[in-house]
Amino acid sequence: MAEKEGVLHSIWETVKTVVYALLIAGIFRTLFFQPFWIPSGSMKDTLLIGDFLFVNKMAYGYSYASCPSIRIPALGVDIGADDFCGVFQGAEDRLWGSEPERGDVVVFRHPVTGRDFIKRLIGLPGDRIQMQDGQLILNGTPVTVTDAGIFEEEFAPQGPQGLRPRCANGAVGAGAVCEKRRFTETLPNGVSHDILDIRSQGYDDTGVYTVPEGHYFFMGDNRDNSRDSREPQASGGVGFVPREDIVGRADRIIFSSAGRSMLYFWTWRSDRFFKAID
Repeated sequence: MAEKEGVLHSIWETVKTVVYALLIAGIFRTLFFQPFWIPSGSMKDTLLIGDFLFVNKMAYGYSYASCPSIRIPALGVDIGADDFCGVFQGAEDRLWGSEPERGDVVVFRHPVTGRDFIKRLIGLPGDRIQMQDGQLILNGTPVTVTDAGIFEEEFAPQGPQGLRPRCANGAVGAGAVCEKRRFTETLPNGVSHDILDIRSQGYDDTGVYTVPEGHYFFMGDNRDNSRDSREPQASGGVGFVPREDIVGRADRIIFSSAGRSMLYFWTWRSDRFFKAID
């Protein structure tokens, strides 16, 4: 009898330890940092497919979007932040909130689908934004752009989804060098970052977007391969993003893998470990 009670006690202690660990992890993820794995090439060459980072949730304060999302397609699990904290949606203020700055790399919830997106903050409330011949025009003034050479990568499947990059040097064969034109863009507040250009496309020339109060305008650094605020939500784009949908700021890459799995150690990018995000 004593032996049976000892086994039950051991099992109970194990269960309690697991529950406490999950609670601590949940609180940590909700309040401080959220892991994020880069699934697409929309932010090249700032972020590459397979980069792993933690999102700083303390940077802008807290809203319903600060609650974790749990998505495991293989198990049919799809729980969004609104499922956990939907009661707080529509709140006028963020808890301990501070304003994002132009040029920040930000994770936010897509205003329609609820999926987590990562893009660069280009437009603040009240800004007027336009693209002319691929150049960003901010409040009527062209943003400074300088040539930064050519970005090269192998034309091969990338990441778990096996996505192949788009190339400015035309159709290239498997294993060949895929090129994109690279420029350094400097925003009015002095933030500089690289952008990539592939070829002329529809969103290289746009009308004027006026950012509404309480909203933000985001763009990917890989300008010709990004669905962002240039595309309206009705067409599957991001459109203007409400302040409450912001999750946090991406500050530093922790780990990076160029392969289909992070377990393929021979595909690790050692030069990107703990790399700051500009």
